[in-house]
Amino acid sequence: MTGSSGMSFQDVVALNSSARLNRLAGFEVTAAASGTAEIVMQWSDDLTQYEGHLHAGMIAALLDTACGFAAVTKAGNVTASHFSMNCLRPAVGRRFVAKGITVRAGRKQIFAKAELFSENEQGDRTLVATGDTLMVPLDR
Repeated sequence: MTGSSGMSFQDVVALNSSARLNRLAGFEVTAAASGTAEIVMQWSDDLTQYEGHLHAGMIAALLDTACGFAAVTKAGNVTASHFSMNCLRPAVGRRFVAKGITVRAGRKQIFAKAELFSENEQGDRTLVATGDTLMVPLDR
């Protein structure tokens, strides 16, 4: 689906499947509707940095993807023009949950933000990073 209307959950799942990095890292879209999105990724030793924490590049990928998927549910195809993130603590856990929300979807710019949570074996979540993305629509 393209144009000014947003994508459905099924469209976002298909979009996720088409992205090689997302498949390689094991991103799973668990929610996407009405300007929000949620992505889950299981822990992988292959995605860590030298201290054994999730690599900041993967943190950025999760946050940026959650923002982008939240935006596509409102605006259709988008691409990032600016991204920033804040790492709040070392990212370790059995899995990670990135939650994105569209702050504003204008005709020329779309603003979204995301939070990344680590989840331990008991299912307790801890906020480990936040991100903001400025995107532009591709189909307008």
